[in-house]
Amino acid sequence: MTEELVFYTNPMSRGRIARWMLEEIGQPYRTELLTFGETMKAPEYLKVNPMGKVPAIRHGNTIVTECAAICAYLAETFPEKGLAPRPEERAAYYRWLFFAAGPLESAVTMKALGFEIPAERLRMAGCGGFGDVMNTLEMAVSGSTYVTGERFTAADVYVGAHIGWGLGFGSIEKRQAFIDYFGRISKREAHKRANALDDEASKTMQAA
Repeated sequence: MTEELVFYTNPMSRGRIARWMLEEIGQPYRTELLTFGETMKAPEYLKVNPMGKVPAIRHGNTIVTECAAICAYLAETFPEKGLAPRPEERAAYYRWLFFAAGPLESAVTMKALGFEIPAERLRMAGCGGFGDVMNTLEMAVSGSTYVTGERFTAADVYVGAHIGWGLGFGSIEKRQAFIDYFGRISKREAHKRANALDDEASKTMQAA
């Protein structure tokens, strides 16, 4: 019997990234919708993620938190979907997956909060300056169709979701390379299904 896959999320969160990945792998899953500051901080959910944040998944007895980890775990657990890296793709796959989870996430968050790293302190910050992060991200999506080459992988789900979110909310620069890249990957049926599911979940939660 296939182990149950449970998805803990809120439609107005980074859970949208994990939802997209779940739709890409095409395995049945059950969704648990949580509210900020309430059910996310309840004792029952803190057993799943002590941070009291979403998303998280439970696969049988295995719990995975953190969006990048969820994407990587699902890609490797369901290799028949072709979303994990091939040997020759591993370097680019891990490089850009962790770049988005580290420097990109940090730089975008600090900018959104109005925090600018003093020039003389830049070398202390792992993310470096916002401009350097944008230039590096542009390089990641400009050299080929996808971040590992000519094949879509889980790294594109994670990197692409950050770019799509950033373009939509103005938290990253509207460079043509970003617009073109997200335009390519957002046409995927799994992305469309995930957005529709989260939009519907958002309406349901607002009506409750």
